[in-house]
Amino acid sequence: MSIDEELISRHTILIVDDGDINRDMLSDILSDEYNILEASNGIQCLQILAKERSRISAVLLDINMPEMGGFEVLEYMKKEDWIEDIPVIMISAENDIYFIKRAYNLGASDYINRPFDADLVKKRVRNTIMLYAKQRTLQRLVAKEILANVKTNSLMVSVLAHIVEFRNRESSDHISHVKSLTYMLLKALERRDPSYRLTPEDEYIISTASALHDIGKIAIDDEILNKPGKLTSDEYDAMKEHAMQGYTILENVPDIKNEELIRIAKEICRWHHERYDGGGYPDGLRGEEIPISAQIVSIADVYDALTSERCYKKAFDHETAMKMILDGECGTFNPKLLRCLQDIEYILQDRDRLRKTAEAGLTEIAERLIDSAGRDLYSRR
Repeated sequence: MSIDEELISRHTILIVDDGDINRDMLSDILSDEYNILEASNGIQCLQILAKERSRISAVLLDINMPEMGGFEVLEYMKKEDWIEDIPVIMISAENDIYFIKRAYNLGASDYINRPFDADLVKKRVRNTIMLYAKQRTLQRLVAKEILANVKTNSLMVSVLAHIVEFRNRESSDHISHVKSLTYMLLKALERRDPSYRLTPEDEYIISTASALHDIGKIAIDDEILNKPGKLTSDEYDAMKEHAMQGYTILENVPDIKNEELIRIAKEICRWHHERYDGGGYPDGLRGEEIPISAQIVSIADVYDALTSERCYKKAFDHETAMKMILDGECGTFNPKLLRCLQDIEYILQDRDRLRKTAEAGLTEIAERLIDSAGRDLYSRR
């Protein structure tokens, strides 16, 4: 068996047809190379896809079925962008050109008429899966190029961020902790809610850009920035200016202000103190008006600030910090992200483990991410 054959044999095919005989025939043809799932109508098909789409490599779909037909399934998959990851091969007795055109217009990858030839079905299923696999390989190579460019930019990001950290006299771990916490929250969100469509390069860029979240503090007076006691109302208003100052600094950087890394960094600088209920600053954004990059960095920043010693406070332990965040003492956060924070709690409970994760560096994480993407190419995540 060749490498390609071995990889393909691990794939899972979903056969959707209201005819038991048709499903049995297709299963007999394909079961020697693929794992088989079956559905007898469109509703069952979508229920299976909702739970199992991460491991389904292709769908063989009939057109005319009770409850929900094949075209309705295609329309739903197209609306949810599932068709981008899961190829659909229509298998139908309908040979009218109208049906064939409609199937392709809705995103079907291929169309096979019944009665069908077993060898033809095998070849066309194999070709469809391999085409999608090659597209994923190309995407992985493009991602590698993007990450290579970001790695270069991240060196300057780190330098600038540590200048701010030094001036603010904060813990030298703060930036690395926020970066690693941001990355872990992004991975948890990717698992919990695919609707955010986070790619590996998104996760790496957002994590890298998070290092600049407080760059606006360069413009804040030292006496306010490092005051050991509670700030006055006027001092607090001045401190809040750092969010807009950071955005302005990056917006006025010549030539590169539209680079993706800088664009994300501007979002984070300006909006990482916004709150989900609209109670934050500087713009009073609420809910999903706040970019997900800023939402995640906000939680990472708050958690690390609570659990770290500052010139104006002692460090809280993990349990106290989690309770304060979950109870809303630090403002209102996206409920999905609070669940993500709880998902990674086993890491947060061990500050030494968090430190080691941070010290590993996002560059190394990105390398492992790219390697993992290659391995996962044929296992469909």
